[in-house]
Amino acid sequence: MKRSLVVSLAVTVALTIIVFAATLGAGWAPKLGLDLAGGSEVVYKPAHAISSAEMDTTVNVIRNRIDGAGVSGATVDSQGGNVVVQFPGVKNPQALIKLIGTTAQLYFRPVLCGAPAYTKPAKGKSPPTGALPSCGQYATTAASLNVNTTSGLPGNNIPANPAFAPYPDTKNDDPTKTVLLPSDPQSGVQQYPRFVLGPSQLKGTAIASSVAQFDTQNSQWVVSYTLKQVTPWDNVASANFHQYVAIDLDGFVESAPLIQPNDSTFSSFGGKGQISGSFTQASAKTLALQLNYGSLPVKLTVLTQQTVSPTLGKSSLKAGLLAGIGGLLLVLVYTILYYRVLGVVVVTGLLTTAALLWAIVSALGHSSMNLTLDLSGVTGVIVSVGITVDSYIVYFERLKDEARSGRSVRTSVDRSFRGAFRTVLAADLVSLAAAVVLYILAVGTVRGFAFFLGLSTLLDVFTTFFFTRPLVILLGRSTRITEARFIGVARGLALGSETQA
Repeated sequence: MKRSLVVSLAVTVALTIIVFAATLGAGWAPKLGLDLAGGSEVVYKPAHAISSAEMDTTVNVIRNRIDGAGVSGATVDSQGGNVVVQFPGVKNPQALIKLIGTTAQLYFRPVLCGAPAYTKPAKGKSPPTGALPSCGQYATTAASLNVNTTSGLPGNNIPANPAFAPYPDTKNDDPTKTVLLPSDPQSGVQQYPRFVLGPSQLKGTAIASSVAQFDTQNSQWVVSYTLKQVTPWDNVASANFHQYVAIDLDGFVESAPLIQPNDSTFSSFGGKGQISGSFTQASAKTLALQLNYGSLPVKLTVLTQQTVSPTLGKSSLKAGLLAGIGGLLLVLVYTILYYRVLGVVVVTGLLTTAALLWAIVSALGHSSMNLTLDLSGVTGVIVSVGITVDSYIVYFERLKDEARSGRSVRTSVDRSFRGAFRTVLAADLVSLAAAVVLYILAVGTVRGFAFFLGLSTLLDVFTTFFFTRPLVILLGRSTRITEARFIGVARGLALGSETQA
């Protein structure tokens, strides 16, 4: 019996030291949430009501985009039909916010002709409505372009059709209709300010993967992509051989390359392609991320944006830690004065639980779960300290009752634990059940409180059985420790000499 107690105590202590040391050696620490580390919170509102499945898809796409951008510690949740994104520690969140909300609807459209920049009508007149005019002699067909395969450039420089100047940009980027779209000012498309595009011949969902690369031959950033199937893109390229095909992303023309301008006859692309333009490294990587992680099922608009300064976050963390440490010290001083050496058991038990909790939270923060510790989590941990101390008090008071009934401390420590542990287990199960229900039903920071409360409660059950039980029993079996004058177990239980004997 004594050997099993020693083994249980030694294994628990060794496990705690190993995982805590491993965490420190890896340089891990709990990732702080928005209210502690500072950062930004953005609430996105869908353009219309969506189903729970579409909401889950939206959350997953946004999370993938954030992860792909290399941002750690961000959280994405749905709350009341909105999407809430928090990214603590990000100093300049604007580029990330733009990336998150972009719908990334990509279409491959044939260029019918070029159009000049929009010219506002004279005062008192309205822009023309109805169907767009015909391209006429400005059509960019293979015959009119007359591509020079040696230079890879059109033999004829076809200007933009001035008839489209009074027509505003097409607001509804309908893939089944002819549209008038502007070039993206950041992509550097040089052919025309605006493009008249035919119906989409291929969607961006046909792309399997994409990556931003630096083209050393042309000294520019490009986005290379691989298609899921060879035939669909080859059909588009063959139908538009020696013509412009526009890459329409969210109503902007990102690029309008000529199809195989250096070849005299069409040849298969082999399921690969490249988007070129005046990309910067950042814009090329952003486009690659958008293509890789799919389209959002609904357009999102920024409902609210909140920025928390790191100074405020540090102040909140300091206040939370001071509150927790202050309360913990009061509890520890009280238990040591009241229970003597058993109070030292409380101190070592709490230190063991704290070390395990630190290691677990740090590991989960660097896992796919991406757990962050915020003020609500700190509150959950502080509340769990009270639950843990209650477990010790239940055990010690039960031990006191057993000893006062006439049994010795040696025989009471084991007997009292069996009764006390049932009470501790029942109380912890109630606390754990409340934490689980709260985590499932609640949203936002309340879930953080529930998670840390539940995790701490599970650790309380573990340390009570594998650490507190063997340590108290071993101390109770030691006559020297039991009968010590000032800190002995009997002294802490306020027992008389006849009971001690």
